[in-house]
Amino acid sequence: MDHYQVLGLSKNASKNEIKEAFRKLALKYHPDKHSESSQRVKDGVTRKFRQISEAYAVLSDDRKRAEYNFRSTSSSYGTTGGGSRRAGAGGFSSGTYGYASGRNTYYEPPKYTAKGTFNGIKWTFSGDVNPNLIRNVGISVVFAGVLLGGSALFNIAREAIWRLNNSGKSFEETMESIEKNKRAKKDRS
Repeated sequence: MDHYQVLGLSKNASKNEIKEAFRKLALKYHPDKHSESSQRVKDGVTRKFRQISEAYAVLSDDRKRAEYNFRSTSSSYGTTGGGSRRAGAGGFSSGTYGYASGRNTYYEPPKYTAKGTFNGIKWTFSGDVNPNLIRNVGISVVFAGVLLGGSALFNIAREAIWRLNNSGKSFEETMESIEKNKRAKKDRS
């Protein structure tokens, strides 16, 4: 069930438009207004009134509306969009589409475009900026930097210790000398 369709609104409807649409439909489909009707009509009107009330409850609350917009948007792209998502600062959770709290402005995610050339082939990538992806890539880059930095420090420390204990020969020269001695022993036996 699409809450916007239930209220007869577009996805960028303001809070006042949502409130007005709900008021008109609630008056039209309120069960008390149809108390003299047949049971079948009463059941249909009650079901419609519940749908209208549910749509209004979701779309009039900024946090719920942002979550609903995210779920309906992500499911249209083939992802599940399920689960509980809590809205963060600004009225929407990271990576979601929606309305910012206290405002009637709909926010689209910023677009990202990258261009480059590889072996003479020009490429372009365009897409939505996903803050979770950016954070995860950032964490990965930092982790890789720590690993590379640690590896470089380890090599520097290894060479410094080697020089302290083995002045005059480099590590490579010493390893060659050890290999020569091994071959010489093997030849003797």
